[in-house]
Amino acid sequence: MAVEIKEYRAEARFQRVSPQKARLVLDLIKGLGVEQALTTAQFTKKRIAPVIHKLLTSAVDNAKYVCGEKGIDLDVDNLYVKQALANDGPRLKRIRPAPMGRAFRYQRRTTHIILSVAERATAVDAVDGKATSKKARATKTKATK
Repeated sequence: MAVEIKEYRAEARFQRVSPQKARLVLDLIKGLGVEQALTTAQFTKKRIAPVIHKLLTSAVDNAKYVCGEKGIDLDVDNLYVKQALANDGPRLKRIRPAPMGRAFRYQRRTTHIILSVAERATAVDAVDGKATSKKARATKTKATK
C-alpha cells in the first residue's frame, strides 16, 4: 500500500518584482526544511525575501489547518519546501521621457510566486540517527510510552 504524500501550497500573485529576482531567493530555500527555509528567508537581504517568508508561513499554516480539519496527523518539523516557483505575471507598460520630445517605453514586470510544502516520507531519528518511516516512528513512540 502506497502512502499518499499531501502537498500544501500558498500563492502570492502580482508581486512587483521581476521573476528573475524572485527566483534568486526561491532557489536558496528550495528543498530545505521549513524551519531552515524560514530562517534563510528572514535573513536574506533581497526586497522580495519578506514576502517569501510570509508566503512560507502561510503555506505551513495552510498545512496545519487542512490537517486539523481532516484529522490527519501532521509533523510540522518534518515539512520541507517541495516546490518554489516564480512565474511571469502581467507586465505594466510605462513611458519614460526622452530627449527632444521623444518617449521611451519600458515594462514593469510582475511575478506570481507559488510555494508548496510537503511532509518527508522518511525522517532521521534524533536518538540513533537512522532514517525511519512515519509509521515506524508512530509505533516506536507508542511503545516507549
